[in-house]
Amino acid sequence: MKNIQVIDGADNSVYDIFAATDEEFALIFPEGQDVGFIEEVMARGPERELDEALTRIWKRRISKRDAMGIHGILFYELDHKKQYYPTRRDEEAINPDGTRLR
Repeated sequence: MKNIQVIDGADNSVYDIFAATDEEFALIFPEGQDVGFIEEVMARGPERELDEALTRIWKRRISKRDAMGIHGILFYELDHKKQYYPTRRDEEAINPDGTRLR
């Protein structure tokens, strides 16, 4: 199982962590990526398979204190953050001017 943290643009969001099987994780994050934006994920499809996988994942919330790492970040309603993750890899995050964030 791999852990996905969901970062939502809603004001009352709590950034929960959910467990995904390796197969479910691979549906959301293409090989080598660990940052996703839900609109891009759904556009890649297959929509029905993704909907079913997400339904299962939402049932597997993990308490933050019990999480053993975060393997992926999934953004909702935060398209303006795409500029910081052009490679969709968290460790390669950059500022708009191209300088590294870390």
